Amino acid sequence: MNMPLRDQTLESLVFDNSFVRQLPADPQPDNYRRQVSNACYSRVKPTIVARPKVVACSREVTELLNLQEEVCSSKLFAEIFVGNKLLPGMDPFAMCYGGHQFGSWAGQLGDGRAINLAEVINNQKERWVLQLKGAGPTPYSRRADGLAVLRSSVREFLCSEAMHHLGIPTTRALSVITTGELVTRDMFYDGHPKDEPGAVVCRVAPSFLRFGNFEILTARGETALLQKLVDYTIRTDFPHLGEPSVASYIEWFKEICRTTAAMIIHWMRVGFVHGVMNTDNMSILGLTIDYGPYGWLEGYDARWTPNTTDAHGRRYCFSNQPHIGQWNLLQLANAIYPLVQSAEPLQEALNTYNTLFLTGWNDMMAGKLGLMQFSPETDDALIGELVEILQLVETDMTIFFRNLACLSTDSTPHDGDGLPAALVEAFYKEEEITIDYRERLNSWLNGYRQRLQQDNLPDALRRQKMNNINPRYVLRNYLAQQAIDKAEAGDFSMVGELLELVRAPYNEQPDKAHFAVKRPEWARNRAGCSMLSCSS
Repeated sequence: MNMPLRDQTLESLVFDNSFVRQLPADPQPDNYRRQVSNACYSRVKPTIVARPKVVACSREVTELLNLQEEVCSSKLFAEIFVGNKLLPGMDPFAMCYGGHQFGSWAGQLGDGRAINLAEVINNQKERWVLQLKGAGPTPYSRRADGLAVLRSSVREFLCSEAMHHLGIPTTRALSVITTGELVTRDMFYDGHPKDEPGAVVCRVAPSFLRFGNFEILTARGETALLQKLVDYTIRTDFPHLGEPSVASYIEWFKEICRTTAAMIIHWMRVGFVHGVMNTDNMSILGLTIDYGPYGWLEGYDARWTPNTTDAHGRRYCFSNQPHIGQWNLLQLANAIYPLVQSAEPLQEALNTYNTLFLTGWNDMMAGKLGLMQFSPETDDALIGELVEILQLVETDMTIFFRNLACLSTDSTPHDGDGLPAALVEAFYKEEEITIDYRERLNSWLNGYRQRLQQDNLPDALRRQKMNNINPRYVLRNYLAQQAIDKAEAGDFSMVGELLELVRAPYNEQPDKAHFAVKRPEWARNRAGCSMLSCSS
């Protein structure tokens, strides 16, 4: 294949649509809601909209595609990435998949409001799938309209890029574009719908395949197609595993276990809660995918979930995410069992997930505390006690760990009368700090200092190490909501400001220090700032 020059125009993008070329399509060309059997996708055109306008564009993602950043301001860019026009070589489609939702098999789900435009091959010979979210109905839309609103689109766009810059595996976002049309949404499903500005996000990833793409085929007994999809996936996204075979299927599953564990450890590191870890929202590449009712821990609460639908059962709360990751992998193991015909190697991989996660968790927490390495003799108790203490008084996770780096190893031990001022900044209600709490935290701090002294790492070097792991800035829900409020009024400036902020989440950025403070009290229970729905 002849590769293009580095700085491409839109018209010179190189497409290689292997998914539609190598896998069977739904034979029905008409776009109406239906069950789709013996096919991996349905071809479908995006819906034409009235007045597309670019809200924001990621320069880093344009670079992935070898595009010049200037193309983002062109009329053609807006028309293509809202779905109004297709470039030659684009072959849009929606994928068929199923999934377990909140622990129960939901049957066929599919891309109900996502349309894959094409696969781009860049100058580095990387494959990037372009996908529009909110570009209209597909055969998998069920009773929905396939559209998206500005608030959810801004949240997905910003969070995709924020996660990437935090060093967390994720799908990316190229752009968010308003449609010039209104979309009716009942945000909390409580009988109060309203019209909201419509928008489309262009998501970018090497693949958008989910656990559910394989589950649906096994559930329907379509084993030959299952093998074809798995073989395609290994050849396309896991070529280092060699030609498809039973042995490579097992190695493939092991790798998914490893990358899923690594992804969730990263979530726990920064206090991210996905909110809806259904199997149809789990990437086979170990990428964070489908940003809906997500959030960051502000007050450290292991039982917190941002999802209103999950408020009662808390299945997808912060502390459950590692367990749910393994449960979801078990469903994938069941899906590929017909190809392996042996439970033992699949179970071994699942067991390895436990080991990988525990080891990764310990190493990650040691890193957050600035330790040179995890030492079980001292650090099991040190970490366990801290996790308990953090939940006794409402404590901002991001601020606490960032400011913990300010602690000096040669300070005089505290006697329980006071607390380091840097840590006091992390408490939401200082009046809740009792004498017993101060004594317990100071006792922990004294033990922590002793542990740091064992490493004998200079404070400056330890602080640098901690500041490279503990972010100064995360995309707090209330910040995203403020940007959304302005964008809905036609002012997109804060979307751009937050995009710049999240590009350097570990840097101090003195002129942006106001974005690093605790959640304000007005945001505690406001819609969009605390709990969100799957419509968010």
